[in-house]
Amino acid sequence: MWTCIAFWSCRAASTWRSSIRRGRAEASKEYSDLAETVFIGAGELMDELKAELGDRGRFLGFVSSEDKAQLINGATLLTAAPEKKEHFGIIYAEALAGGTPCVAYEGGGVHSIVTEDVGRLTPRDPASLGKAIRRLLVDDGKRERLAENARPWALAHFDTVRLGVELDRWLRGLSSEVEAAGG
Repeated sequence: MWTCIAFWSCRAASTWRSSIRRGRAEASKEYSDLAETVFIGAGELMDELKAELGDRGRFLGFVSSEDKAQLINGATLLTAAPEKKEHFGIIYAEALAGGTPCVAYEGGGVHSIVTEDVGRLTPRDPASLGKAIRRLLVDDGKRERLAENARPWALAHFDTVRLGVELDRWLRGLSSEVEAAGG
């Protein structure tokens, strides 16, 4: 049986409590015959999510950074489906760097990390998320291609040395523009 790691952080305002619960646990109904969902993370909704998930997966709660990396790198897929649109989801870049394809909700800046070459983006509803996970679980070839692409893609886009060089170049260009404008 495969493992889907679901990254979860629940420092939730009560106004979106039911949506968070429904999104995380309900998606697993689409693929629970193929893979266990292992939730990592902790928060005020853990008991509610455990009850909704039932026997389709398990919760590990808070794990150390080292344990989180091992879990994600050893997973078949990573899914992180926050209720709010993320500007940048570091968890996706971490998973890709470990060679783990991602399935996530569309929106925010996630599309700049999770591309068709390394994962799948879905509409923001649990059934779509679960069905996308299922499709990848049953298609070994597609899932393996995504996994093969994941680490090289992450290194090409998120390597800290490369990003440092780009930031330095950008700042020097900005400084030159300010000087040229008389500032």
